[in-house]
Amino acid sequence: MKKRWICLFVENEIGTLARIAGLFSGKSYNLDSLTVGETEDRTISRMTISLTSDDMTFEQVKKQLNRAVEVIKVVDYTDIPIYIREVLFIKVFHCNEADKVELFRIAEVFGLTIADYDKNTILLECTHSEAKNNDVIKLLDKFFCNRLEIVRSGGVAIESISLTS
Repeated sequence: MKKRWICLFVENEIGTLARIAGLFSGKSYNLDSLTVGETEDRTISRMTISLTSDDMTFEQVKKQLNRAVEVIKVVDYTDIPIYIREVLFIKVFHCNEADKVELFRIAEVFGLTIADYDKNTILLECTHSEAKNNDVIKLLDKFFCNRLEIVRSGGVAIESISLTS
């Protein structure tokens, strides 16, 4: 089993996301993440899909996606240089002054943004790779166990420019 990334260019129409997601659920393929957004052409959306699968299943997934009417193009990002980022928000509750000082220090070291805070709560924002975001979550969970609320997006990816030559 291997982590895989696919980029789909699809028609930006009502129901497209549901049909693509239905294709995965109908075949019992599990998605790790799926993000969708409009491209520079408002009639086309870009989907970034992450899944974990073996080679044979992954080939079936790509064939199924290529057959879907609303899919314009399928790009396999698995073995090419890409940039991947996901957005992570972590809310830390019941903070005292020492906790706040430590959180501001952690934010500085790990390149996090303090998005919001009040007397007892701090909201951190992190835009990194999935692996780095996982590391941030582990660290904060170690120090602030049972005091975290975590919200994260799926990854978005784009082909590298300088590493593809």
